[in-house]
Amino acid sequence: MELRTRLANAALKALLYEVDVQPKPGLVDPVDHTTHLDMDVFTFIDSAVSLRPYFERFAQAGIDFAGEDLTKLFHEIRPIGMEAEKAMFEATGDVNTHKGAIFSLGILLAAAGFDEKNIRQTTERMLRGLTEHDFKDLDKKKQLTNGEKMFLQYGITGIRGEAERGYPTVFEKSLPYLKAHFGNDFGTVLLDTLMVIVSESYDSNVVKRGNLESLENIQKYAENILAEGGCSHTEGRETLDDMNSYCNENNLSLGGSADLLIITIFLFLI
Repeated sequence: MELRTRLANAALKALLYEVDVQPKPGLVDPVDHTTHLDMDVFTFIDSAVSLRPYFERFAQAGIDFAGEDLTKLFHEIRPIGMEAEKAMFEATGDVNTHKGAIFSLGILLAAAGFDEKNIRQTTERMLRGLTEHDFKDLDKKKQLTNGEKMFLQYGITGIRGEAERGYPTVFEKSLPYLKAHFGNDFGTVLLDTLMVIVSESYDSNVVKRGNLESLENIQKYAENILAEGGCSHTEGRETLDDMNSYCNENNLSLGGSADLLIITIFLFLI
């Protein structure tokens, strides 16, 4: 199988696997979408399928890149990302299902296409100076993205900062966890992997809908679930139910954590 095909297949699987994991607090899954009433599992499937051709293009950009300055590769794939977003919105009726995932999968597909054995180092070289570039002169912008607002209000660099550092939450925490626990019930392992991500990362989606206290509470729930043996244990499952109720009652979204789960699955599959 061609490299770009294999990488694109893994990216598509990662999107489909993530949405099927259940029950995910503050996220869409087959049993609940209380905090995202404008979308459901089928919206995510439509979105994922629409992105498949762009995954091949991201990977091919990495395969074809021949220069030394990998920041140029990142600039090459940004227009592909914009086209992919447009396709996503067309497939979903203007619902943002995978904007964050497009950003991260695009980077990692290109990095894997360029050098599959050194994906993290390639990513760091691709994104050198990203946050400094993207967050400069924000006071002059009329319309700010959620990530830009979070940076101005709290100094949180969000997914850009995570990406620029070579996704430490994924490479140092969630991916090793998934590898170590693979072989148990896959859905439950992925749910526990999500809890590792939530406990370790600053999800700007939670802060956007709530505040920093909301984020601290969410992180504490995740830490407790892991300390109680994970979602397969009775105590862990009870805490998960409490976490789900907390998210629903406060309309909190864990979208940033879901994106990190997607790329954890992608890297695991390749």
